[in-house]
Amino acid sequence: MSAAQVPFAIPTVFRIGPFAITETVVVTWGIMVLLVAFAALARVSSIHAKKGVLATLEQLYEAVEANIRAVIPERGGAAVLPFIATLWVFIAISNLSGVIPGLRSPTSDLSTTAALALLVFLYTHWFAVRYYGWRRYLRHYIDPSPLLTPFQIISEFSRSLTLAIRLYGNMMSLQLAAAIVIVLAGLLVPVPLLMLHVLEAVIQAYIFGMLALVYVAGSVASQDVHDRQKAGSL
Repeated sequence: MSAAQVPFAIPTVFRIGPFAITETVVVTWGIMVLLVAFAALARVSSIHAKKGVLATLEQLYEAVEANIRAVIPERGGAAVLPFIATLWVFIAISNLSGVIPGLRSPTSDLSTTAALALLVFLYTHWFAVRYYGWRRYLRHYIDPSPLLTPFQIISEFSRSLTLAIRLYGNMMSLQLAAAIVIVLAGLLVPVPLLMLHVLEAVIQAYIFGMLALVYVAGSVASQDVHDRQKAGSL
């Protein structure tokens, strides 16, 4: 069966040797280029920007910072902010790209959400090791008993798998529902459907970012709890 005959198959745009460059890759590259260009333009033109624009950007930044500091301790909130904020922005724009006719959201492809979940998994442990040192952090895997180590490792991988599948399932089902409604009702309900897609796209980006933030905070909190328990037993 060809890719075109497989339901929800990701079409190949072009090939580089044996590697197939799919629509997901092309749209993702496009989003990355737009974000980098916007960041560069914003940095250059920030001096000449209108006060209203700057005030809006500052409010968005403060909202993101407040959400992070509500979960992460003061010491680590500033370090986490660039990663979590980038996740929020990238996922939100990726989700919203599905609103554009002819484009498919990269986050409706399991490979994209799995890559994002892998980034969260790696960053969670990198942050904890940077926060405490690798000896002190890895020690909590064998406490209170080394017999629990396999279960803790399984838990780490299972929550990353859940993170990837949750975003993929929600975005794929949203695009599927939109396609079914348009086929059945034609273009009679485009505005409500568009509003629903935009709302769901923003909500799913927020949920993914908050779960990533909670996982990062949990890697720090678990070590804090371990240290307090150890201090209390002395």
